Amino acid sequence: MKAYYERRAPEYDDWWRGRGLFSDRHRPGWDEETAALTRTLEALDPARTLDIACGTGFLTRHLPGEITGLDQSEAMLELAAGKLPDAKFVRGDALDLPFADSSFERVFTSFFYGHLEEPERSVFLREARRVAPELVVVDSALTEDVQPVEWQERVLNDSSRWQVYKRFFEPEELAGELSSGRTLFEGRWFVAIRA
Repeated sequence: MKAYYERRAPEYDDWWRGRGLFSDRHRPGWDEETAALTRTLEALDPARTLDIACGTGFLTRHLPGEITGLDQSEAMLELAAGKLPDAKFVRGDALDLPFADSSFERVFTSFFYGHLEEPERSVFLREARRVAPELVVVDSALTEDVQPVEWQERVLNDSSRWQVYKRFFEPEELAGELSSGRTLFEGRWFVAIRA
């Protein structure tokens, strides 16, 4: 996974914007739902927030408050820093966070939790709770054209092929996994839970 995301960094935002290899995908309402999701994030109370697996910062830039982004990919962090010059960025492991207990008020993560198998999910949740009392998870909604759990073949612009573990969620399922979570956003494509 680390090598995949390092190589994917320059083209990652194409997925959001429906460009490049994603230009032919049929995603009705995608742009409108992306805008609604970002408005939901912007409406959160400002907080000292750690964005785990921040990627290129596509959603990070909509988080209110003092932001620290963490990612294992140097290429992703460089792109994120270009979008958020006032934020702090740290290269590190999401399952062994390089921060003291209670360093933040909120942990945010998007499209990362759904890539974790057990026992990594439990480790991630323990680490997130260690550094912040609040957790917000954004991930992919379960739609009719995917299975709840898949191994997907992903192709990059350089034609390399990668096998990626991916889960898709009903809001109630994800809220239950996060223990006492509540739905912040529910759409055709995305779900956001705060716990």
